[in-house]
Amino acid sequence: MIIQWLGNSSFKIKSENKVIYIDPYDFKDDEKADIILVTHSHNDHFSKELIQKLSVDDTVIVGPINVANQIQAIGMRNGDKQEIDGMKIEAVCAYNISKSNHPKEEGNGYIFEIEGKLLYHAGDTDLIPEMNFFEADLVMLPIGGTYTMGAIEAASAAKIIQPRLAIPMHWGKFVGHEEDALLFKEEIYKNSEIEVKILQPGDSLKF
Repeated sequence: MIIQWLGNSSFKIKSENKVIYIDPYDFKDDEKADIILVTHSHNDHFSKELIQKLSVDDTVIVGPINVANQIQAIGMRNGDKQEIDGMKIEAVCAYNISKSNHPKEEGNGYIFEIEGKLLYHAGDTDLIPEMNFFEADLVMLPIGGTYTMGAIEAASAAKIIQPRLAIPMHWGKFVGHEEDALLFKEEIYKNSEIEVKILQPGDSLKF
């Protein structure tokens, strides 16, 4: 599969037979989507205009309940599991512990299976206890701080989950800088064999 970071928390994932977008926001790609995952309703993660542009009649949109109430989408709560177009998806917790920006149960992270590999997109979250029970081969973790966990907490999250590959996100647009991404990588490489890839917007990798 091809994993492409489109900036902020937006990703495009292409498998042999699917095009999946996560949190589409502020990019120019217009390849139509089979599945769109939305983590929460903040406008830097949930663009109705871009979702409409990327959608065709058969596109399936998944989001938390407060997103599904605004557009035609499948609403998932934390802990819900679905199989959509042959892809298994689990909505998992994503929230702040000591901040009020992202209350518990209002947003989702997603763990989903593509080509026999588990991918985890954390959404906007802090380092939370539930991560002790997550399993994934690839993780996409916010590192920007302010509204989410910062680089060191995100590195700790990766070490808890123990994926093969970690990609930092939610930096470079509103909060966080490349220095944070480099710190994330440095912290993970201490006593860990997890691979880290720092992408620039538009960059992609094979996984």
